[in-house]
Amino acid sequence: MSVLNGEKMTNSTKQVNVAEECDGKCGSCSTSDDCNDHRKQQYEQEQKLKLRLSKIKHKIAVISGKGGVGKSTVTANLAMAFVMQGHRDKVGVLDADIHGPCIPKMLGLKGQTLIGGPGGMLFPVTGKLGIKVVSMDFVLPNDEAPVIWRGPLKMRAIQQFLSDVTWGELDYLFIDLPPGTGDESLSVMQLIPDMDGVVIVTMPSEVSQAVVKKAVTFAKQMNVPIIGIVENMSGFVCPDCGAKVDIFRTGGGKKIAEDLTVPYLGSIPIDPNICTDSDNGLPFIAENKTSPATKAFMEIVEKIQQFLENTETARSKEIKNENMCKCNSK
Repeated sequence: MSVLNGEKMTNSTKQVNVAEECDGKCGSCSTSDDCNDHRKQQYEQEQKLKLRLSKIKHKIAVISGKGGVGKSTVTANLAMAFVMQGHRDKVGVLDADIHGPCIPKMLGLKGQTLIGGPGGMLFPVTGKLGIKVVSMDFVLPNDEAPVIWRGPLKMRAIQQFLSDVTWGELDYLFIDLPPGTGDESLSVMQLIPDMDGVVIVTMPSEVSQAVVKKAVTFAKQMNVPIIGIVENMSGFVCPDCGAKVDIFRTGGGKKIAEDLTVPYLGSIPIDPNICTDSDNGLPFIAENKTSPATKAFMEIVEKIQQFLENTETARSKEIKNENMCKCNSK
């Protein structure tokens, strides 16, 4: 039952020849081929999801407590940064903001559409340097068309983006989530249980600081590692004299990180070219390599890479210790 292909969801599903004691584990069921119970559809979808995700090495969500902090800008430039670090054709972006998708615009893919294949398969749109992108924007008829959906439909769409899209072998998948801790964020965390972590974006204002605490608490309650906090729009560096002016104050992100004992990844100063490049579909860091904002951004990228390397090392040690315990118990 496809949301993206325009089919309607219903509350009733035809069921035939299903025993009351059915546990929904279709892989070991002898009558699975003749069954059309809704649990079989769910099982098959879950298996497709596991298969797709198994081919993606790292999954990172980018979240924020409120809108307007530059979260999507950070996501788009993160993707480009990792591509530039030697991962060409191995980076994907899932634009999970169902109501306000803007990743295609920032990556120069506005007006593109998802390509369908046999068996309901979908293929992501490929951008510069092989970045693979999936977004609700690719299935809407025009810019004026709103998405007026409740939670279940949004979760179904996100599940399809993950399970029905042929992402292929990826080193990194960045998920751009809408502001807050609602349906989309909850859906992604539930659908990707092995999420490497979340990057939380905020800005120096006290309003943003107050709300970002909710994003931190949300990640902790979902048992998702917090890679760190990024303070965006942290001061303005004059391109002529190099002087820094704290337009929206500064240091709020670092203070929140210290108060909540989570890593602080760094601050990104304001640069007018960030807005211009985003509007023109050009990742800022690729076009302005000498900008203070780009340098700050690349330092943040290094910290994210270090976090992932440390996590991989810790997992390898855990697996090694588990294997040693098994051997000793024999």
